[in-house]
Amino acid sequence: MADIAGLLSEVVGHAHVLVGDAIAADYTHDEALTAAPVVPACVVRPSSTAEVSEILRIARDQRVPVVARGSGTGLSGAAVPRADSLLVSFERMAQVLEIDTDNHVAVVQPGVTLQQLDEATAAAGLVYPVFPGESSASLGGNVATNAGGMRAVKYGVTRHQVLGVEAVLAGGEVIRTGGKFVKSSTGYDLTQLIVGSEGTLALVTEATLKLYPRPAHAATVLAPFDALDGVAGAVAPVVGSGIGPRILEYVDSLTMAAITGNVGLDLAVPAEVAARASAYLVVVLESDHDDRLEEDVARLGELLSALGAIDVYVLPPTAGTQLISAREKAFFVAKAAGADDIVDVVVPRAEIPRYLDRVGSLAQEHAALVTGCGHVGDGNVHLSVFQPDPERRHALLGALFEAGVDLGGAITGEHGVGTEKKQYFMALTDPATVDLLRRIKAAFDPDGILNPGKIFD
Repeated sequence: MADIAGLLSEVVGHAHVLVGDAIAADYTHDEALTAAPVVPACVVRPSSTAEVSEILRIARDQRVPVVARGSGTGLSGAAVPRADSLLVSFERMAQVLEIDTDNHVAVVQPGVTLQQLDEATAAAGLVYPVFPGESSASLGGNVATNAGGMRAVKYGVTRHQVLGVEAVLAGGEVIRTGGKFVKSSTGYDLTQLIVGSEGTLALVTEATLKLYPRPAHAATVLAPFDALDGVAGAVAPVVGSGIGPRILEYVDSLTMAAITGNVGLDLAVPAEVAARASAYLVVVLESDHDDRLEEDVARLGELLSALGAIDVYVLPPTAGTQLISAREKAFFVAKAAGADDIVDVVVPRAEIPRYLDRVGSLAQEHAALVTGCGHVGDGNVHLSVFQPDPERRHALLGALFEAGVDLGGAITGEHGVGTEKKQYFMALTDPATVDLLRRIKAAFDPDGILNPGKIFD
């Protein structure tokens, strides 16, 4: 590795090649609860696509595994390096290269954070709508995992926003896919193949992203329900109403108490209502016109009351913003409370009541506490699993994933497979599909150096 570090130093400069004690602990892990930290053999910090190309050429020639890293906020272990690997950190490639107001696109480097992009787009009256809950997350990581978040019910996930990428293949070749256009029937869609591939096919060095006009007005509506199935049953009618929520979330009562308590937020829900509530539906509406927003809020309130909500509250703007912020921190609250794992199963929206009912039964069967919240508008259920016994937890997770797949869903809606869901993915996926994925991987990366061991062995 000393020889390779020397070659890399010629590419990026000695100060940007880290080995041994110079490798900070932050490079050794992501936010996955069950993935053990690993110190890579070397960390390299490129500043350009040309440098990434040369780094991968060296890695290929030396047969050294390569793991890409953005901000390390992922929850699947996809950014955890191997002990024999070269970790490519994109922290120096963090420029918003262009905000194109005519075409409504942004061109960004992979190290750009969501907060950086939001500040740049706000100045132009535009918005990048995907926000998976952590403003320090990088766009490169979001593209790699096809990140989602609470706004997916209206805008979709990362895959729906990426118009094109510049990427470096395992041998150092640089390719460009897509561009500042919204449709193409020209050959295979390599852009969408790379999105969500978790760094196993290519390293993205630039992304062209769709932007939208930034709405001027928003309102947050909170509706407590006696039972969780009441919340789940309200989802389809709300989506089908034509109101078009930006955010449509469920939060069970335990999680609501934890996340609001974490930030000291008092929602002013009467004690007798809070005592009855088993779960809450949180809806955020947005509009360019204040009067239209008021009309939509009134319609939503009438609909939720008819659907069995105990009451309906329109939160003051500050409280609404704080609640959404608190919800975004739900993972860290669960982590601090001692959660042993996090699940992000996705099922068809209409199957949410059945899936949540099955979750309750499985939690009892496996003597575990399972609490949750989720993007019910798009069927993405987030569960915090409290079961410290590894064997019991493994059996419970397998059952939770299988239940989701049986209902027509998938084991992960936005966190990715990485290493931590790999065994469940392999067990529940058709072998012919896995074989095809392997052949695609081999076509992009014939020597198998890009993030080996992630998604499948």
